Amino acid sequence: MTSPSRPRRASGTPKFVTGSVLRHILEMTGAGAIGLMAIFLGDLANIYFLSISGDHTVVASIGYASSILFFSTSVGIGLSIAASTMVSPAVGANVRSKARRLATHAHLLAFGMSAVFSIVLWFFIPWLLDLLGATGRAHALASVYLAILIPTLPLLAVGMTSSAVLRSLGDAKRAMFVTLTGAAVNTVLDAILVLKMGLGVEGAAISTALARCAIVAMGLYGVIGVHRLWGAIKPKALDDDARAYFLVAFPAVLTNIATPVGNAYVTTAVAPFGDDAVAGWAVIGRIIPVAFGAIYALSGSVGPIIGQNLGARQPARMSMILTQSLLVMGAFTLVAWLALVILAEPLAAAFNASGETRALIVYFCRWLSPMFVFLGGVFIANAAFNVLGKPHLSTVVNWARATLGTIPFVAIGASMDGARGALTGQMLGGVFFGLLAVVLAYRLINRIAFRMREAT
Repeated sequence: MTSPSRPRRASGTPKFVTGSVLRHILEMTGAGAIGLMAIFLGDLANIYFLSISGDHTVVASIGYASSILFFSTSVGIGLSIAASTMVSPAVGANVRSKARRLATHAHLLAFGMSAVFSIVLWFFIPWLLDLLGATGRAHALASVYLAILIPTLPLLAVGMTSSAVLRSLGDAKRAMFVTLTGAAVNTVLDAILVLKMGLGVEGAAISTALARCAIVAMGLYGVIGVHRLWGAIKPKALDDDARAYFLVAFPAVLTNIATPVGNAYVTTAVAPFGDDAVAGWAVIGRIIPVAFGAIYALSGSVGPIIGQNLGARQPARMSMILTQSLLVMGAFTLVAWLALVILAEPLAAAFNASGETRALIVYFCRWLSPMFVFLGGVFIANAAFNVLGKPHLSTVVNWARATLGTIPFVAIGASMDGARGALTGQMLGGVFFGLLAVVLAYRLINRIAFRMREAT
C-alpha cells in the first residue's frame, strides 16, 4: 500500500514537479554530497599522502597547481551547468526525444570546448605559475603535476556533463556513483603510487588522471547504458543546439572561473609570506570542499529541481525550492562549522602542519568557516539564474565578488595581518554579494511568475 504522504508518481511523470520540495532537495543533495565529498576526499588524499614526508615545499607546489586546476575544473562545471539547464526543462515538459537530443549534443560540445581550452592552458603553465608567485622547486613540481593533469580536462568535462544529465533526470543515486567511482580509484592509486612506489607529485597526478577516466566510464554508462539518453548526431540539429548551449555555457564558464581567479589572487597575496603560508592555504583549499561538500551538492541539485518545475510551469514551487534550499544550506553550514571547530587541531596534526601552516589551518576552521554561508547563497542563486535563462546575472555577481569583493579586502587584510589577514579579507568581502545574489534570485522568480500568470 502506498503511503498517503508519499503518493506514487504516474509513469513518465517528471520526478520533481510533484511531492515534497524538501524531500526532493534532501534526497538529491544527500546523494550528491556523498559523491562530491568522496571526490574531494580523493583530492584531500593527494595532499595528505604528499604531506606525510613533512616537506612543505611539496605541499606548497600542490597549492600553486590547485589554483590553476581549480580554474580548469570550473570550466568543466560551467559546461555541465549548460547541460543541466538545457536537459532538465525538457524532462520537466516530458519531451523525451528532445531530452535525448540535447543530452547527446551537450556531451559532444563539452568535450570539444574543454579540449580547446586545455590545449591553450597547457602552453601557459610556466607563465601562470610565475604569475602566482611560484619559484624554485615548488615551481618545478607544480609544472610536472599540471602537465599530467591539464590534458585530462576533456575527460573531466564529459564526466561532469554525464553527472549533470543524470541529476536532470532525477537519478541522484547514479550521479553519486559517478563521483564515488572516481574517488575510490583516486584514493587507492594514491596509496599505491605515492606511498608504496614513492612517485611523489607524479604519482598523485597519475592517480587523479586515471580517476577521471573512471568517472567518464561510469557517467556514460548511466546516460547511455541505463537511461538510453543518446541519439543519432544530426549536423543541423547540433548547430541549432550549439547556439542555445553556448548562450548558457559561455556565461556559466565565466561565472565559474571567477572563483578560482579570486582564489588565485589570494594565493599571490599569501605567497610573499613563504611556502609555509602557501602550504596552509593549500590544505585549507582541500578542507573547504570536504567540509562544505553538501553545499556544493545542494547548489548542483537546485538547478534540475527548479528546471523541471519551470518546464511544468509551476512558479510557486520554484520560489519554495529557493527558500528551502537556503534554509538547508544554512543548517549545513552550521553543522560543518561545529565539526571544524572540534577538529581544527587534529586536522592540522594530520597534515604534519607546524608554525604558520598550522596557525592558518586552525584559524580558518575556528573563525572563518561559518562565513561560507554567504558563498553558499551565491551558489544557490547562480543555479537559479542559469536554469531560469539569466546566466549573465551569475556572471556579474561572481565577477563582482571575485574582484570588488576580493582584491581590496585581501590586500588590506594582508597588509594588516599577513596571510591570516588575507584569508579574513576574502571571507569578509563576500558578505554583500551573497546577500545581493539571493535578493536577485527571488526577484527573477517573481517576474517569471508574473509573466506566467499574464499568459494564462
